[in-house]
Amino acid sequence: MKQPEYKFNEGALIKEFKTYIDETYKSHYGQGKIQTSEVIIDRGNGLGFFLGNIDKYNSRYGNKGNSSDHRKDLMKVLHYALLALYEHDRLKDSKES
Repeated sequence: MKQPEYKFNEGALIKEFKTYIDETYKSHYGQGKIQTSEVIIDRGNGLGFFLGNIDKYNSRYGNKGNSSDHRKDLMKVLHYALLALYEHDRLKDSKES
């Protein structure tokens, strides 16, 4: 199947996003056997936590640090949005079971 001709560099950005997520698992977020996010999900607060972090990094964008820091904030928004999508699907699946 032929790859689409992306207009906005999506292919490269998605690859970079995956690398960013992979790096978080190599940092302090992935060093233990359980991540804090797993505990928050287990306590029933996952979706709110992830959406709150999206709000946090979205509102911080452009107000802290330099251009590189602003870009990291956008990566964090994307990462927390992906985690929120995971939690949305998990909750939906558990309600439909």
